[in-house]
Amino acid sequence: MENNEQTNNDLNFDNRIPLEELKNAVSNIKAELAKVIIGQENFIELMIVSLLVDGHVLIEGVPGIAKTITAKLFAKTLKTDFSRIQFTPDLMPSDILGTSIFNVKTSEFEFKKGPIFSNIILIDEINRAPAKTQAAMFETMEERQVTMDGTTYSMDTPFMVLATQNPIEQEGTYALPEAQLDRFIFKIKVDYPSVEEEIKIIQTHHERKGKNPQEKISGVLTPEQLADYKSKIQDVVVEEKLIKYIADIITKTRNHPHLFLGGSPRASIATLNAAKAFAAIKGRDFVIPEDVKKALVPILNHRIILTPEREMEGMTTESVINMIVESVEIPR
Repeated sequence: MENNEQTNNDLNFDNRIPLEELKNAVSNIKAELAKVIIGQENFIELMIVSLLVDGHVLIEGVPGIAKTITAKLFAKTLKTDFSRIQFTPDLMPSDILGTSIFNVKTSEFEFKKGPIFSNIILIDEINRAPAKTQAAMFETMEERQVTMDGTTYSMDTPFMVLATQNPIEQEGTYALPEAQLDRFIFKIKVDYPSVEEEIKIIQTHHERKGKNPQEKISGVLTPEQLADYKSKIQDVVVEEKLIKYIADIITKTRNHPHLFLGGSPRASIATLNAAKAFAAIKGRDFVIPEDVKKALVPILNHRIILTPEREMEGMTTESVINMIVESVEIPR
């Protein structure tokens, strides 16, 4: 037990990869957000990990629990461009991607880029737009490009989509296609704050005296630093037995009696990448089973589908994921 605690506390080992700067940068982002956001540590850490592994994040929670403001302030800690798109039932693909406009002077069509051409994109209420508009996002999210009138336009780096949705209100919403859900590395479920956090939220709002919270947040990470940290994460060591551990868990989701649909190989790769990032932000240059476990629920809870019988019984995807994790032997 003592050895395990030492590993978890990242003690008594020498890193082959210099990770101190990355660890400090993550602490700086968390410190900036803590000036305004109370609690939500897990939410913030998952957004940082997603950024470090080129992932997109789906944020689910009831209205009024700071989903949008947290995503907005997170974007402000990065010295990059930011755009916000409010999804509505009448939104068309051209409203997001852009459109070709006829230039009278040159007698040619020119492509006018849409709001998706930015670095950090916040899509508010993503499930309010119809299937045609959702499908327009497929290529952009996966291949980081937009093809319009036979011409391909690449997105700038970094490129990250933060999408919010409300799980309660169903009127005027559209279920996201499975193919699109699979393109989000994490689905983060944001809960209500505790009583202590609620008191602190009310107090800080009172003390702010109407000032804009965004004014408190400074940019602490440049695109160049981010690119450097991403390359360091790629070098984090993953033992073969841990790769097998990930494969065993994801494979079990595909033939589990409680599940109608399991995780794809994309889920396995996402788990590997996220585990490497979790290790790196802790200052470790090697992955341990705890890093894998930490990644599994947010990676799988939007990719697996319960059987109708289990759903009617009130079973949750999280409980099935934990059941599967418990049934797979931890590598030593």
